[in-house]
Parts: sequence; structure tokens; C-alpha cells
Amino acid sequence: MDYSRALALFLVVLSFIIAVYEYPSMPERMASHWNYKGEIDGYMPKLWGLFLMPVLSLVLLVFFFLIPGIDPLKQNIKEFIGYYDGFILAFTAFLFYLFVLTILLNQGYGFNMTQSLSPAFGMLFYYLGILMKNAKRNWFVGIRTPWTMSSDVVWEKTHTLGGKLFKLSGLIALVGVFSADYGLFFVIVPILVFSAYLVVYSYLEYQKENSIKH
Repeated sequence: MDYSRALALFLVVLSFIIAVYEYPSMPERMASHWNYKGEIDGYMPKLWGLFLMPVLSLVLLVFFFLIPGIDPLKQNIKEFIGYYDGFILAFTAFLFYLFVLTILLNQGYGFNMTQSLSPAFGMLFYYLGILMKNAKRNWFVGIRTPWTMSSDVVWEKTHTLGGKLFKLSGLIALVGVFSADYGLFFVIVPILVFSAYLVVYSYLEYQKENSIKH
């Protein structure tokens, strides 16, 4: 097993161990949801509050492990498998970080959840930019529009630009560390705007390619 996958699996197992260890000391109803300002606005029973994230992490990890074997374009995934495995670790680490923050907050530590998550989102988006730049055409990873999936040229152009924009989104997300009220704005808005733009960009590049051919 690749070391990135092994480390990701270790984090998932560790999250289950922590959940079991912390169960007796957790409140019966755990804070589990926050508004855009990072303020608590939702609770759930501690069984779900502690084990939902480890279970979700495990399910997603299994799915991620399966993708390279079930994608019809699996040969293409092999060309960037190192970056893909890095994404598995980065995403699992992000969920583990969120899990730890949830436990700390429920233990009474005072901090703003949005501000605390902003750097994690920033690093995850930035790595997605690296992955995107190196991803080859496949059915699971990347900007999969009808136009990128129909042309290797459009795929490459869209993902080269997408890599830059996702890295930029990661850097912008870091600004959220300095704002409790608008931190989520710096995390969500840029990634949504850039993603929408890339969909349109892929369509325009496909039309341009077709016009050249004809």
C-alpha cells in the first residue's frame, strides 16, 4: 500500500480510537453544526456527534481506494496516481482536523470554527489545484463536463487553468483566518465562482476546437 494511503487509513483508525476514548467525557448532546459566523447552531446525540465523522471518513476512504480500479479510463488515472493518493491523504486529514476541532469545542475550548477551518480549506483547495493540473481525463477526478470528457485537448486546457484558479482559491481562503464574520465568504465564494467559470470555459474551448476542425 502506498504510504499516503497507509497514513490516510491510520488517521481513520485513529479517529475511531479517539471517539471511543472521548465518549464518556462528551456531553449527551454535542455541538455539531455552525453558522457562517462560526457560531454553534446545531446539536446531535454524542453517539452520532463522535462517530459520524470517523464512519464518513471510512466510507469515503474505501470509495477513493476503489476508484482507480473501477474507472473505465483507469489507465489514465495510473498516470497521475501519486497525485491522486496525495489527495486521498489531504482530504482524510481535512476530515480528521474537523473531527478534532469538534471534540475540542465540545470540551469547552473557545474558538471560532470558521476561522479555524479556513486554513484547512485553503490547503485542501491548493492541493486540488496541484491535482487538477496533473489529472488526465477520467470519470471521477477533475472538472468533468460533457466537453472536457469529449476532448483531451479541452480537458488539458481546462485543467491547466483550473489548477491555477484552485490554487488561487486556496490562497484566498486563508484570508478567512482574519475574519470571524466573513471567513466563510472567502472560502466558499471564490471556489464556486471559479468552478462555474471553468464549466463555461470548457464549453467555449470545445466550440473553438470544433470550429477549427470544420
